[in-house]
Amino acid sequence: MNDLRILVIEDEPDLRAGLQHNLELEGFHVDVAADGKTGLRKAQQDNPDLILLDLMLPLMSGLEVLKQLRQSGHTHPVIIVTAKGMDRDKVAGLELGADDYVTKPFGLTELMARIRAVLRRTQRHTTESMSQVTAVEPSGPTVGAVLQFRSLTVDFKRFTVTKNDAEHQLSRFEAEILRMLIDHRGEVVTRQNLLRQVWGYVHLPTTRTVDNHIARLRKKVELDVDAPEHVVTVHGIGYRFEATPLEGTP
Repeated sequence: MNDLRILVIEDEPDLRAGLQHNLELEGFHVDVAADGKTGLRKAQQDNPDLILLDLMLPLMSGLEVLKQLRQSGHTHPVIIVTAKGMDRDKVAGLELGADDYVTKPFGLTELMARIRAVLRRTQRHTTESMSQVTAVEPSGPTVGAVLQFRSLTVDFKRFTVTKNDAEHQLSRFEAEILRMLIDHRGEVVTRQNLLRQVWGYVHLPTTRTVDNHIARLRKKVELDVDAPEHVVTVHGIGYRFEATPLEGTP
């Protein structure tokens, strides 16, 4: 990992210095920024391999930094740092394209596990376009397929879904979750399996990452998110994909 570069955008001086020191001890090249505007400029100019982004920043909020990065085509992974109890900010960050989040106060062991998991699944693909990126090695029957359901079309080559003639772009995580669910349609896929296969976790964290991404995915694939027809919750276990492709699709 000695060639990998991390940008830490954090306004608390002690935390910023501590993160830089510990990440450098782990072998990363680390740059830092103390406010949102400086962080955005460094991210766009220096193209780091991963960004650790606090959401409460002076001059420009972390959410605005993330929004502008994604709008400018920056697809490298971002882990957002949120305050305890700020669930709305977590969801907003994920909807803007964050790859994961940690909540203050967090331990170094947890943070390093998140960073390594994100880098494992993305570092080989950070220079490719969204339509070329997959979070795990493709192996299922849906790879590259266009699937037609009664009220939904899924295009895994373009990472899009079309519902009611409206096309929605899938993030790589949404696409990989949907791919895994469809490949195992009719079967329950546990949250633990999703965390291992899509996110690449070895030691599973206590996180609502899966549920937050499922909620975002449902907004794109379901006609009624309160009564889902495709991605169904199996309470206490995980999720199941119910719909069957129309004749002529895989």
